[in-house]
This record gives sequence, C-alpha cells and structure tokens, in this order.
Amino acid sequence: MTGPLTLGKMTLEVVSDGTWRLDGGLMFGIVPKVLWERVAPADEQNRILMALNCLLVRTDRQIILVDTGLGDLWDEKFHQIYAPDRSRSLLQQLAARGLRPEDVDIVINTHLHFDHTGNNVRRQGERLVPTFPRARYIVQRGEYEHAQAPNDRDRASYRSITWEPLRENGQLELIDGDHEILPGVRLVKVRGHNRDLQVLFLHSEGQTAVFWSDLIPMTPHVHKPWIAALDQYPLETLEQKNRLLPQAVREQWLCIFYHDPHIPIGRIIEAEGRFRVVPIEGG
Repeated sequence: MTGPLTLGKMTLEVVSDGTWRLDGGLMFGIVPKVLWERVAPADEQNRILMALNCLLVRTDRQIILVDTGLGDLWDEKFHQIYAPDRSRSLLQQLAARGLRPEDVDIVINTHLHFDHTGNNVRRQGERLVPTFPRARYIVQRGEYEHAQAPNDRDRASYRSITWEPLRENGQLELIDGDHEILPGVRLVKVRGHNRDLQVLFLHSEGQTAVFWSDLIPMTPHVHKPWIAALDQYPLETLEQKNRLLPQAVREQWLCIFYHDPHIPIGRIIEAEGRFRVVPIEGG
C-alpha cells in the first residue's frame, strides 16, 4: 500500500487489487530468461509475480479511478492458470480510504484486457452490474470495437463480461484519440501494446504524472529492448519509448507502473546511457 502523493492540486494514490502470475517470457519477449529472472524470478511454471496497481486520483472536482484490476469473476481454471492473490482487493483498499463505489465519478480503462477491467462489474445475484454505479467508464472507441472481434493472437486477453454491463447500463463512454476529460487530466492514445491503448497524463501546477499502463508495465521495461511478447506492435512500443522516456527524465515525471510488484511509483533517471527507476519515498 502506498501513501497519498501530491501533484499540484491533485492527490494521487495507488490502490492495489492484489497480485497474479503470468509467464515471464510473455512479459519480456526477446530478452533471455537469464537476464529477466534477475529482476523477476519465475516459479516452477515459469510465471512471474505481477501487481495490479490501480490509481486513485482526487481533483478539486472529481474522484477518478484508473483501471480496475482482476476482480473476482473468474472460475477455478482461471485461478489455476494465473494464481490471483486478492487478499488486498480494490474495493477493500477504497473502503480503507473512506470511499464507497458510489463515490467514484470516473473510471478510466486504459484498454479492455481482463487484468485491467475485472472490477468494472460485480455480481448481484444472477446478474452482473457496474461496480461503480455513478461513474462514467471511459474507453477508446477503437479499443472497444476491436474487443468485440479480437484476432486470434489477442482473443484470450478480452472477456466481454467486464464491459457489456456498462454498455447496457449507459455508463460506457467512448472517445476517439487524445482527449482532456477534465482540466489537467489527459488521455493520449499510444499504439504499441495494442492499437488503441490510452496512457493517462496528469498535469497540475507545473508537475506531471503518467500512468503508463502496459506501454511500460513494470520498471524493468524502461530498458528499451525489454518489450512484452504480448505487444501487438512491438516496434511502435520501441518508438514510443524513444519519444517519451527522455522527456520523462527531463521533466521529472511521476511514473506509475501498473504491474510492478515492488515499485508502483517512481521517477525515471538516465545514467550511462541506460534508464532506470528510482522509487518515490513513501510511495
């Protein structure tokens, strides 16, 4: 659990939905295991520990939640494959901060892969209903359209039960490309992990924070060649890193890493031609 951090007039806080495990080769692509296992040790099934670091943003107007973790919609086969540990669930983390689901005004889904949307909905008897009943759920239109008919390569990443109840309830808001949803709260479409990933940029009083989502899912991925095998457009991921990482260093962005189990928030520095992440004290 991290404490709240101030970004100008905003307050930011990581709220965890626990951890899960995924094949290390999927997360590190062409990087040899002898290198990546130094920073992400694998279990006997070659799975590494990954976090679900959702972000809570409080502005003077709204309460925003960025991505919603895995949730508890899944069957025993899912648990055997991914070994989720939700002893710290998202809703428990929000409640510990005095927040009810009804208090959330906006939910941003950076994309619709199941590990980013699992708490979008909850079970109510035999039905699935939106977990955050007052919230606008904001998704890129292109991502929503792709999720309706994914290709064979990424089909397993999408589970329609995590977003169809939002559409049926009129809470799904589709946007096209870059969009400032509130003053200082900007979504930028970044092709790489998939075609229509959206990265969140927060700006307040000369300070910037970025929620990288799966463009840079864990801190080892600040190394440019460390690109997940899951990325649909890996060379475009590399292009985005070449563009954004030097700016993050130069402007001292506060960086949130959705899947990193050890450093959820930090700043990127460059030393001897390599990027690395320095944790934020108290973060």
